[in-house]
Amino acid sequence: MKKVMVFGTFDLLHEGHLHLFKEAKKHGDFLVVVVARDTSVRKIKGFTPHQNELQRLEKVKSCPIVNKALLGYEDDFYKVIEEHKPAVLCFGYDQDKQNIEAELKNRKIKAEIITLTAFHPEKYKSSIMRQNKNYSKRNKLS
Repeated sequence: MKKVMVFGTFDLLHEGHLHLFKEAKKHGDFLVVVVARDTSVRKIKGFTPHQNELQRLEKVKSCPIVNKALLGYEDDFYKVIEEHKPAVLCFGYDQDKQNIEAELKNRKIKAEIITLTAFHPEKYKSSIMRQNKNYSKRNKLS
């Protein structure tokens, strides 16, 4: 079994996120999705997500393509990678991967790193979705 892991906030789950999951799954046969903790989102992105971490986790779990969804760790981003040992780490086009490769090497974690393509980022991006107050009311995925 070839595990693939993706990471994200997944606030207001939308078609762009589903595209990310589908593209990631092409690189293996077991998709693990790590949902960022609320504290991590506030620290890294500087805002509180529209939906709390448990709501976001439940939405991701409800996606049929996702084999396993779990919350990340607040104190150590790499701990979940060490525990689940994915063969492939997939990142969205907009995720910062600058220090990741060095830290993986430092921790002796061997995983292929792939940057996935965007799916209409001018339309399906959580920051854009949050600006549209009616989005969560009409979006079947959120």
